[in-house]
Amino acid sequence: MENIIPKSSNRLISLDVMRGLIMILLAGESCLVYVNLQALHPGGVADGLINQFFHDPWHGLHFWDCVQPAFMLMAGAAMYISYYSKKQKGISWKQNFKHIAIRSLKLFLLGTGLHCVYAGKLVFELWNVLTQLSVTTIIAYLIISRSFWFQVGFSIGLLILTDVLYRTILMPGFNQPFLEFHNFGAYMDTVLMGKINTDGWVAINIIPTAAHSIWGVLAGKLLISKESANKKITYLAIAGVIGLIWGFGLDIANITPIIKRISTSSFALASGGWVLLILAFLYWLVDVKQVNKYAWICVVVGMNAIFIYLFFETVGAEWFNGAIGIFVKGFLGFTGMPVSVIAVFSSLVTLFAEWYLCYFLSKHKVFIKI
Repeated sequence: MENIIPKSSNRLISLDVMRGLIMILLAGESCLVYVNLQALHPGGVADGLINQFFHDPWHGLHFWDCVQPAFMLMAGAAMYISYYSKKQKGISWKQNFKHIAIRSLKLFLLGTGLHCVYAGKLVFELWNVLTQLSVTTIIAYLIISRSFWFQVGFSIGLLILTDVLYRTILMPGFNQPFLEFHNFGAYMDTVLMGKINTDGWVAINIIPTAAHSIWGVLAGKLLISKESANKKITYLAIAGVIGLIWGFGLDIANITPIIKRISTSSFALASGGWVLLILAFLYWLVDVKQVNKYAWICVVVGMNAIFIYLFFETVGAEWFNGAIGIFVKGFLGFTGMPVSVIAVFSSLVTLFAEWYLCYFLSKHKVFIKI
């Protein structure tokens, strides 16, 4: 399947693999793989493992909480690599900004549009990851050509700003910084949208989450630099460990709790740390050690990432899941299998079908971009 992977001596397959892996995991959620596995109640360690594929209820950090930060970080890395490539061709920062602005507008419209699909009516809600990405992309691009330390300082400034806002702007009913539904983020949602999210998500997550996009820019710049592979891995690992120490340190010291749903500074640091360590590992495994025989499984999804995300969030959730379920559940129903087991098979078949759609598009060199 080597022909699936783009031929380029400078291409970082690890980034394609990570982006594709993120989308496969998200598609698994949409296909109800994790919900149906959880319904089996296997017990013991298996229950704990499956639980990692769900967001922590409030204060804490699960594996699943790192998926969205990884999405943001990968977007930042891809943006820098694209920017660098265009710069080499003589396209200026200003000329490229028009493309970034238009793409961000499209992301914003798609993100807000998805909430209309979820609600079944026209609504104005700013919680979707694409809506968030549309803003963090602009923020990261505005400083993409600045120095390393400026970008690091700016990203830390965003995290400090988040803490200050939550701790100092205490409105009636929204005066408890880290309590669900009663924090500054929830208050801002009433200002921006006239409502709050029933699951505790807040729109101003764009402020701390922009740090992930900025760190992605820096990671992308490092990975295509002339530094040795060992130095690249070392720098990513050091950054990841620093993020973990500071993130979990702030939480353990009871300074700032790790809360994904309002993206506290400690959460941004801890989740960013895990993502950078994962990126370092994949770079070492795929690009350095060349263990990429099956990389195409993820690459074909990563090459149509936004398309497949929109597909499983709309057509998938509204029709595709159920349509496949009719046949899988219908045929397996004759076997006498427990309904809960059949549900798992149905969700896995649906996930495979969505993966195959990406494979089919890649095989025919169809790449849907916005």
